[in-house]
Amino acid sequence: MYKHILIPTDGSEVAEKAVTAGIEFAREADAKVTLFTVVPEYELPGEADFMARRAVSLAEHDRDSQKKASAILAGAAERARAAALEFGTDYAQSNRPWEAIVEAARAHGCDAIFMGSHGRKGIAAAWHGSETRQVLTHSKIPTMVYR
Repeated sequence: MYKHILIPTDGSEVAEKAVTAGIEFAREADAKVTLFTVVPEYELPGEADFMARRAVSLAEHDRDSQKKASAILAGAAERARAAALEFGTDYAQSNRPWEAIVEAARAHGCDAIFMGSHGRKGIAAAWHGSETRQVLTHSKIPTMVYR
């Protein structure tokens, strides 16, 4: 059925449950997996950042982003390895995670996305939005949501 599944995670408890379920789904489907996360883009420091010595260079931000992404993906990679799955890991820097997820699925040639939902409702959903809802709205490939 599916041959290559993108499993995005932000490292949260809800997302990690979806990673576990996605790995099991991929194992049963005999599909390979790309584990994926998104970290914030570089923001140019302002004058106050320089004055307070909080300015971070682009190179430092890139190193920090890779470390953060590696930390988020490490546990998922270990679970994929334990399930004897063919898998890879990747990350992107973006302030719009849903766009990075849809682009990663396209770039990796995935035929499905398996992701968690934080399940926000009411005002919280309106205020924070939903990356999952945006992926569902904009993805051209099947997207499974684990609750």
